[in-house]
Amino acid sequence: MLKIKIIISFLTLLFLGNLKAQEQDHKTSIYLKGNALLLPIAVVNVGLEHQLSKKYTLQGDVLISPWKLFAGHEFQYYSASFEGRYYFDEAFKHWYLGANISTAVFKLQKWNYWSGGTFTNEKGESFDYPNVYQKGFSIIFGITGGYQFKISDRWNIDLYATVGTSQDFYKGYERGTGRRYDEAIGFNKSGEILPYRGGVMISYKLK
Repeated sequence: MLKIKIIISFLTLLFLGNLKAQEQDHKTSIYLKGNALLLPIAVVNVGLEHQLSKKYTLQGDVLISPWKLFAGHEFQYYSASFEGRYYFDEAFKHWYLGANISTAVFKLQKWNYWSGGTFTNEKGESFDYPNVYQKGFSIIFGITGGYQFKISDRWNIDLYATVGTSQDFYKGYERGTGRRYDEAIGFNKSGEILPYRGGVMISYKLK
């Protein structure tokens, strides 16, 4: 029994010593980031990137576009995004690839409705394209590519873009009356591949 206790104590000390050595060799960092590219149009995109190991990080960010109308078009968009990143060099340094999952709620007008014209639904009701909008939510999966570099001891710049598949669930309404122009009883469903994230993140090292 005494020998077993000695062996367990020895293995415990060995494990704790090895863990302490790993902690000394590997210090994790956290960066607070904001998207400078979207600030001129008053769209807020902020996040945190946390280092998991030498080459892996996890980032979470939110995007808030509060515009009821932007240049005459509905543009309310709120999203949350989570992303695992692999850096080819080391965390927060140079080229990386990421796997992204995002969810969003929106009230906006499709870009291809901006040019004008009219359409008729299955009930024979006519609507002007610029006078309708869509309201719903999305689930999005994508791949991110980017490049991050240091500009001082605590400041980095992160250039990135994400492309993926967006699964959208929405209802269509006429502006002013609130009347639905679509025929679906519940949500319309659509899926498409598109770029949905990107910008220039100014990053500040918290630790």
